[in-house]
Amino acid sequence: MTRALIVIDVQESFRARPLWETTSDLKIADQVNRLVRLSRHAGDLVVWVLHSEPGTGTVFDPASGHVRLMEELERVDGEPLIHKTSHNAFTTTNLQQLLTERGVRELTVCGIRTEQCVETTTRVAADLGYQVTFVIDATATNPIPHRDAPADQSVAELLADPRTLSAEEVVRRTEYALAGRFATITTLDQLEAATGLQA
Repeated sequence: MTRALIVIDVQESFRARPLWETTSDLKIADQVNRLVRLSRHAGDLVVWVLHSEPGTGTVFDPASGHVRLMEELERVDGEPLIHKTSHNAFTTTNLQQLLTERGVRELTVCGIRTEQCVETTTRVAADLGYQVTFVIDATATNPIPHRDAPADQSVAELLADPRTLSAEEVVRRTEYALAGRFATITTLDQLEAATGLQA
């Protein structure tokens, strides 16, 4: 086993936020399940990651009850589940130790948010020497407000602001930023075609 799939922050916390309705792929859990099935069939390790912000009183505070995998996800007993408190999945966890013990040198990444925790994990992994595959359509994100937008902006105001970067544009820019530098960009259809499997 030299490869692992890292499923990042596909958790109920995001569905508990008003911003969820703007998510680029509301069926992200289905896409992740497709990728998980492909990875298991290949004999890859599947690692699940949850983002946690203890004591904040937000939907990412474990006390909220939302810091858990989305209900549709198909986790199997024995697959590692780790909690992080940083944007990347390495800094505040034992992920690197877990991967090293299993001889993993290649990573496939997916999850929420495309340009934030998934991209940051990808960049750190590349710097640590891992070969990374970024499955772009097994990630999801939201529109990003302009830096000068008010912090208490409503979802309607966010969407009406012409300075807002759309979720689609965020995904596209992430793809351009990572490709050829930090990761190989691919899609679920391409992975299925390459393996001859239909997940």
